[in-house]
Amino acid sequence: MVLASATLGAQSQPDSLRDQHLKTVDINARIEQIERLPETQGGFLWSGKKNEVINLQNLDANIAEKTPRQIFAKVPGVFVYDMDGSGNQTNISTRGLDPHRGWEFNIRTDGIMTNSDIYGYPASHFSLPMEAIGRIELVRGTGALQYGAQFGGMLNYVIKQPDSTRKVNWETINSIGSYGLLSTYNALGGKIGRLQYYAFYSKRVSDGYRENSESDYDGQGLVLKYAASKNLTLGAELLRSNYIYHIPGPLTDAMFNADPRQSSRSRNYFNPEIYVPSVSLEWETGPRSLLVWRASAVLGERRSVMWDRPANIADTINRATFDYNARQVDIDAFNSYTTELRYLLHYHIGSNTSTLAAGMQYINNDLHRRQLGKGTTGSDYDLTIEPDAWGRDLHLKSNNIALFVENKFQITRRFSLSPGLRFESGNSRFIGSTTYYDPSELENKIEHQFPLLGINADFVAGKNHSLYAGFSQAYRPVILKDIIPGSILERTDKNLKDAYGYNAELGWRGATGGFKWDVSAFMLQYNNRLGSVSLEENGTFYILRTNIGNSLTYGLETFGEYGFEIADKLRCNIFTSTAFFHGRYQDAAVRSGNTTKDVSGNKLESVPDVITRNGISFKMRKWSLSGLYSFTAETFADPFNTVEPTATGAVGLVPSYGLLDLHMSYLIYNNMKLRLSANNVTDKQYFTKRPTFYPGPGIWPSDGRSVVLTLSVKL
Repeated sequence: MVLASATLGAQSQPDSLRDQHLKTVDINARIEQIERLPETQGGFLWSGKKNEVINLQNLDANIAEKTPRQIFAKVPGVFVYDMDGSGNQTNISTRGLDPHRGWEFNIRTDGIMTNSDIYGYPASHFSLPMEAIGRIELVRGTGALQYGAQFGGMLNYVIKQPDSTRKVNWETINSIGSYGLLSTYNALGGKIGRLQYYAFYSKRVSDGYRENSESDYDGQGLVLKYAASKNLTLGAELLRSNYIYHIPGPLTDAMFNADPRQSSRSRNYFNPEIYVPSVSLEWETGPRSLLVWRASAVLGERRSVMWDRPANIADTINRATFDYNARQVDIDAFNSYTTELRYLLHYHIGSNTSTLAAGMQYINNDLHRRQLGKGTTGSDYDLTIEPDAWGRDLHLKSNNIALFVENKFQITRRFSLSPGLRFESGNSRFIGSTTYYDPSELENKIEHQFPLLGINADFVAGKNHSLYAGFSQAYRPVILKDIIPGSILERTDKNLKDAYGYNAELGWRGATGGFKWDVSAFMLQYNNRLGSVSLEENGTFYILRTNIGNSLTYGLETFGEYGFEIADKLRCNIFTSTAFFHGRYQDAAVRSGNTTKDVSGNKLESVPDVITRNGISFKMRKWSLSGLYSFTAETFADPFNTVEPTATGAVGLVPSYGLLDLHMSYLIYNNMKLRLSANNVTDKQYFTKRPTFYPGPGIWPSDGRSVVLTLSVKL
């Protein structure tokens, strides 16, 4: 709960009141940390859809390092892939999907899509400072018809709004913490005439929990809104994020058990620098209609220089050259452009108001991938390569147009039904060269046309609770790493199919007294999963990258919170956020050596049976104290459900883990707050995943115990 004080000044009153003394009025307002989206917002229709809104104001979380288990604590079922504790990226997923850089989500900032290349590399390398975010909106996959076809749903980071009653206001948030953490965030905002502005600068450095894991981050942003008229608002944004991460390398199980803080690499680096410019228009074309247009781009590069080998192969001096081996340099250049047009109309059918949401989205991308560059034998961050030494120099050019329409029919005063349609049509075309592949085999054009259907329902069962249900089809296009084989032993199926399937859910949410809840059952069908199979041709074995089969994940997502007064001005809140999963392969076969094995019925990788986060908080006047316990059950790292780890650490069981976090804050003045975060208090040594590709196969230890002290000031 947040206490706010407001004074009604005499200067804002009529002349007849200016000589009267007005008392100070104390306003007690409770800012909920978890809310729900309204039925319509910014051209979107959210009626009947599973969603959460996380308010970051006064959130008990390690904001400086963007600790996902704390930020998303009250969103049931969020799986966290935690391999970089410096706060550079957020790797999460829901409903049993792949968490790598959130690439199963349609990721946005202020409604602008920030996935690097939705058809070539759908991960989001863009990384805003969490101090710049006012709230996070998460919509599950049943809402996909309006924003994209992603299985995971939409994740939208909304930048803070400035105080529009002042011309200039300033905010600074500064943190210091374990392992050399130093962070500063500074922002200016306000309103001058019809122009509203917000500008920020962020800088964060850290030595990292492990050896050779330093990071250096900086991010900037400028957000402008101009009220051209009462009904027309123009907007423009320019956002940038950049960091250099010293990659400590994967570990084997033996190395992790001996010392999880050790490093297997000292010469590996990763550096994504991303710009996101955009312009927008919101026009209330009538008393019940809204037109929204946005045009944006994702520009920049993902750069890495690595000596990339399994964890059990040491990076040592070459006895023949008396120097290290040459590192590999890879650079992806992103040129992704998107424009969206949305129209929202409220209209009457009888005495009830229904809503139409329709629009189009056009995407044009050119991903320029340069890989296998022969780099230096040095140890610093250096992208220099030998002349003409790119092993791959490729372009993946994609374009896609989507048309969508969804209509909420208000059948009765309490019951609404929202059917929808999205039609996607586009293609991905590959042009370029690679050293080990026949140039005549390089042309690989994949076309797709998807009509996607969905329907949502909402029933207001009582004053403060409702039932909701939804179904929506989804698909995931074949991406560049699927099209281009990784070695001379690999081939690509020329008839690769995009993955497709659906999300379905049924839920009940509401509030009564001091208790609020949201309980839902879900089902996610994922067909045409990509993988590898072993084949033989003229006595020669080869690996074919192809569609290996289907999968089905279903489960239960539960959230409950109870708040009550213990004593005068002492409030207690208790919550649980728990999800149960059952994820299995269907009709699937995967290569094992020179044979192909059926894995139907096996558990999906990185899908635990349960994820639960439970917390308690106490707030009294200027003080607050909270605790969070998070538990994630064991998972497998491969489709064969291998338990015993391999020598490299890339395959094997990922053990369960439980983590305890504590937070305390003190409001020094109305505009100054001190916050102390103690993360992983029990110093649990754990890891969340065994990746098979970047940043290298093996174990990536997560952070042990750490402490972060933060001081924030608003003027």
